[in-house]
Amino acid sequence: MNDSTIAIVELLLTAKHYTELSNLTPDDLPPQIRKAFDKKGEIKRPLSVTENMAKKATGVESPWDSISDLMFTEKDNFSGEMCLTQLDLAEKWFLKNTTPDLILTNPTLAYIFQENDSLGISYEDSNTSNRPIQADRFWIDSLLSEYFTEDDQEMLELVDIKAPEEIETKLPDLVLTTNQTDELEKIRLAIKNRDYLAEIGLREVGKLLFIGPPGTGKTSVARALAHSLSLPFVEVKLSMMTSQYLGETSKNIDRTFEVAKRLSPCILFVDEFDSVAKTRRSDEHAALKRAVNTLLKSIDEVSLVRDEVLLIGATNHPDQLDTAAWRRFDDIVHFPLPDINMREKIFEVTTKYMAIENFEPSTLADLTEGLSGSDIRLVLREAVLEALSEDRTVLNQEDLVAAVTAIEKRDILKSMPLE
Repeated sequence: MNDSTIAIVELLLTAKHYTELSNLTPDDLPPQIRKAFDKKGEIKRPLSVTENMAKKATGVESPWDSISDLMFTEKDNFSGEMCLTQLDLAEKWFLKNTTPDLILTNPTLAYIFQENDSLGISYEDSNTSNRPIQADRFWIDSLLSEYFTEDDQEMLELVDIKAPEEIETKLPDLVLTTNQTDELEKIRLAIKNRDYLAEIGLREVGKLLFIGPPGTGKTSVARALAHSLSLPFVEVKLSMMTSQYLGETSKNIDRTFEVAKRLSPCILFVDEFDSVAKTRRSDEHAALKRAVNTLLKSIDEVSLVRDEVLLIGATNHPDQLDTAAWRRFDDIVHFPLPDINMREKIFEVTTKYMAIENFEPSTLADLTEGLSGSDIRLVLREAVLEALSEDRTVLNQEDLVAAVTAIEKRDILKSMPLE
């Protein structure tokens, strides 16, 4: 049986059971099916499967042609709606032609078939692994349309909002220190047990400060965490919201925190944190002092437990931060330059899809002392492009060694004075 037929039958079974089972939520629908039935951020019952709807949900070009010869399917020629005429027969056919792994990707069907002992599937496992609706771009866009009017557009221009499905960086793709891994696990547990934390009155949780040199993965980890937790990612660079009209800076800070609260649950990532929260001086402009005070007040007033906003600040210059800013964070996560073992792992992880002859990541790790993870990716970029210029897609160790030298020369040029 071809995949197109299985996909359409799966869709019809999903629509039928989801319509009849009011205890199921949009999180129980696979993302592609959910997106097809979305109407301004809502999935309304009943789910009517027309040919156009089926195309959107499955990508099958001719949905009815794929199932028209099955004895348990029917199509209304007037409305174009397709349906199942014999549910029991359709379920038996589907189980015969599919696999438990496929059913696990569909919580609605996992809920229906979980009592079939021969399948060994769990609805809870299926639901947990399924991407929730809050991770979908269409859901975020619907919230933006609902919560923000045309008068609020200036507010939205201050932030970059990404849906988890749009984030390409995944945590398994990153090389983390033990401390970084431990801190991320703590925050995952805090989110999972948010209700418990509220019950015991522990509300000052979920404010992290990432510190370390440029290129050590602060932004990448924050984005990957958003993908892992299926949370919208609201990113703001404080330097970009510092208005040329100093009086606007405080207002901009307020606006960005308001965006995060309206989109919650989410991650609010505040990059270049030191650009505003610098150590205050007695001779500093009054507007700058107000901006710092506004930032500190905004941090105080946002909460993972109450507002479902995980705040992550990031800075390359922790020495410049105001002491009051330090106190606002319950955890500091250090992002150091990678040591030799980390550099070796970074080479191994970042080259896993590349063909490299005589590859020796340990040797490359020895040669790249002082380079960041971002620098190592530049080394690989240089090596790949150089090989392509010679019409090669298979690299060798010599290509990578030469690329290390090229990147080191580039760094020397950066520090040369211009005549």
